[in-house]
Amino acid sequence: MTTGKNSNGEYKSASLILFQDCALSVISSLLAILLIRWLTGPIANFNTDVYIWLSASLGGSLLGILVSSSHRMVRRWVRFRSSFKLVKAIFIKEVVMVLILIFRAVTIPSLESAVLVVLADTLLTSIVLFYIRLVAIMFTQEDVDKVKQEAAKLNTLVAGTDARAVAMAEDIMKSDKYNLIGFISPDKSMSGRVIDDIVVYHCQNEEELQTLEWKLGGIDCIMFPKSNVSGTPKSHGKNMVVDPITDKMSQAERNLKRVLDCSLSAILLIIFSPLALISAIAIKLDDGKDILYKQERIGKNGKPFTILKFRTMKMNAEANGAQLFKGDADSRLTKTGKFLRKYHLDELPQLWNVFRGDMSFVGYRPERQFFIDQIMEYNPRYCYLYQMRPGVTSYATLYNGYTDTLEKMLTRLDLDLYYLRNRSLFFDAKVLAKTFLSIVTGRKF
Repeated sequence: MTTGKNSNGEYKSASLILFQDCALSVISSLLAILLIRWLTGPIANFNTDVYIWLSASLGGSLLGILVSSSHRMVRRWVRFRSSFKLVKAIFIKEVVMVLILIFRAVTIPSLESAVLVVLADTLLTSIVLFYIRLVAIMFTQEDVDKVKQEAAKLNTLVAGTDARAVAMAEDIMKSDKYNLIGFISPDKSMSGRVIDDIVVYHCQNEEELQTLEWKLGGIDCIMFPKSNVSGTPKSHGKNMVVDPITDKMSQAERNLKRVLDCSLSAILLIIFSPLALISAIAIKLDDGKDILYKQERIGKNGKPFTILKFRTMKMNAEANGAQLFKGDADSRLTKTGKFLRKYHLDELPQLWNVFRGDMSFVGYRPERQFFIDQIMEYNPRYCYLYQMRPGVTSYATLYNGYTDTLEKMLTRLDLDLYYLRNRSLFFDAKVLAKTFLSIVTGRKF
């Protein structure tokens, strides 16, 4: 991640990295002085001291970052030079903090406490800034082609649970073409059993198979061993009875996800209300037209809902029919709209969609029926996505970007189905973290 061109020809925003590092540095300073107060007890004029301390932290951080140019040395891997610049920025900041203490602009009870607050500030700032870079590296090192290849694997069931079926399953798991999602058995007593960490599903007829396909997000093929051998299933690992699941997210996790969606959206609606107001004023001043863009999208259980966005395009942008967004080069974008799209500020009204329950923070990007019909002509499995709420962000968006062609829409569907089969609260946290990092580092998606 450099501030110059990367392998995709995209530019990173040095100003956003500067803002991020300053904010994290000030937060570290706040934690440091709160720690000293907790260790030493009440401090006279503490509220005033905190304001001075944090102002010095902001000034010192800004000075250190600009002098060292550490915000221009954020890369996909840690190098000595980039690490040295970050250390230099932290050192300059701490010199400013020491000067504040020397001139007694901040009242610290004793010399020992003063030394301790500087050490705590240095340690916390270093840990937080380096950690953020390491997290960014961890996320940006993922190979996009490998992610798409994994999502495009054929979903496969193995018929039977005997020794030959287990042997076939072992071979399939080594394949780069197939994604083994379970065993299938007509024996009801085998339903829910786990053989080598692979769930056994019960199925006796075509109707049950269609139901199973819905739950599993699509079945590409069912493989049959050359001959079935009766007897006890061969198991090299666990062999216990569990409730069959359609993905890694339990019902409790799904309930918790909804609670988190509702709580977080309510908090963010309050926090970002000033930013939303500024965006609304900018749109109105740009062309004096409508601020909000409302459109019908298809959500959970195939039910339509009205999605809310800040308007980024000219009025009647689709007077000639539905069109896919073509990125920054799209002539329909307004001047304000280009800025809002770049930093995804146009998505802020969707916090209300999340609060209402139309959407979740992480899911699949909701589409119009017009385009859904086109997708389903090639891949009817789109309807499997209706099992979950659409999201403000998605796993597919991170790796597939805006879908300006039907081919990209079909690739996005593969990624969305992969998310459906593998989703969990941890998976959601990863998608949200990577979305945040992509926005603050200026990465386009």
